[in-house]
Amino acid sequence: MKDEYDFSGGRRGAIDPLPPGKTRITIRLDNDVLDWFRDQVEAAGGGNYQTLINGVLRDYIVGQRAESEPHGELLERLLRRVLREELAGYDAA
Repeated sequence: MKDEYDFSGGRRGAIDPLPPGKTRITIRLDNDVLDWFRDQVEAAGGGNYQTLINGVLRDYIVGQRAESEPHGELLERLLRRVLREELAGYDAA
């Protein structure tokens, strides 16, 4: 290790910038709920439990909207979301 380090060019903030459309938050979950999501990811062979939680919350929201929206609008929104996600995968490749 060096005796001194030069941090004059350093910047504050997260090392990994957040992708567009994402917000970093702190949330308190019961241990058993968090354990369940982690177990699901482990049983699936890996992944990210936060992504799984996000998906479950999104499915809930879609279900709630389905009860209050005409089906044509819901289908259009779902199709747009799926296409956006699929096209984003091609951009990364």
